[in-house]
Amino acid sequence: MLPGKTTADIAETRGGLTVRSADGQFEGRVSARIHFDTYLFDNDIENSVSTTEFRRARLTLRGKLHDWEYTLENDFAGQDERAGSGFRSLFMATRLGPGQLTIGQFKPYRGMEELTSSNHILMMERPFASATGIHAGRQWQQGVGYLVSGSRHTLGVSGFNTRAAGATRNDGLGAAGRVTATPVMTEQRVVHLGASFSHENGTATTPAFNANALYAGRRGPSQRIATTLEGGRVDALGLEAALAAGGFFAQAEYVAAEFQSASGPTQRVNAHYLQGGYTLNRHRRPYDAERAVFRSPTGFNVVQLTARYDHIENSDMTDMQAESITFGINYFANPAVRFMANYTLGDNTFTGDRTRQLAIRAQLAF
Repeated sequence: MLPGKTTADIAETRGGLTVRSADGQFEGRVSARIHFDTYLFDNDIENSVSTTEFRRARLTLRGKLHDWEYTLENDFAGQDERAGSGFRSLFMATRLGPGQLTIGQFKPYRGMEELTSSNHILMMERPFASATGIHAGRQWQQGVGYLVSGSRHTLGVSGFNTRAAGATRNDGLGAAGRVTATPVMTEQRVVHLGASFSHENGTATTPAFNANALYAGRRGPSQRIATTLEGGRVDALGLEAALAAGGFFAQAEYVAAEFQSASGPTQRVNAHYLQGGYTLNRHRRPYDAERAVFRSPTGFNVVQLTARYDHIENSDMTDMQAESITFGINYFANPAVRFMANYTLGDNTFTGDRTRQLAIRAQLAF
């Protein structure tokens, strides 16, 4: 009698480590990212301390169990008093009808730069229109999401608890949605358009919703642009557009938000930015149609020049605005290693402070 046929699990590595059952029903993949930053400040009115930190030190486990996918990501870098280290993405997901149902903790579907992975953002920090400004400290939320993705469009909606990472649990609820279209998609050119909304409604025990501007970069001086006090509400609408043509790339977003307290006047906040880059050896930024975001160019010894203008203001308070102009350079030693340098000119109109920052990052991600 011939011995029975046996099968074995398959292990493979392409930077990360993937283990897959022979029948393809079970899979686990380990990846990681290390972002080590250095900050040097030229102080004006406000004092900032030049320092170093591990901006991110994450270990991620992704995989599937039959028809369900899962992601478990922990950050071991103690970032700040709002979030600190701990879980980032932690969810289960499955195909349901034409889209994907996600349950757990993830980023609500709002804003192009916000949904771009930190491994692929153009500058070292995100602009004021994202969770670094209008949605300060509220980047990952616990709830349910549904995302439909086509080759040239996406539609995502999510409902979530307004509890910020590291904050006290509460009963506040929120919702967000994003729709995108790609009217032009060729091998050398991509045109992206999109719109999003966000609604966050707290209770009497919900911590205040804030809009903060780190106008001279991370670890630099901060200006609070708006706040709801406790038990507030924030409604925001956003527009986004991007163009990639050969080695050239440009991206812009505009967000209009209203910060409403249980008592007191409504504060209207507007934020917008324009950023772009050019890859000297004409490597392009590939477009991720499923998430409707752009990724970093791939290759060895790739050099990319970048720049951004960023602005945020409270239109109901005199001179309550901040802006920054950032110039940068990215060097991709290989598909897993990137070095970044950003020089930021910060301007706080409210205080008159004009702090400058030179920031440098060594990044390894696989």
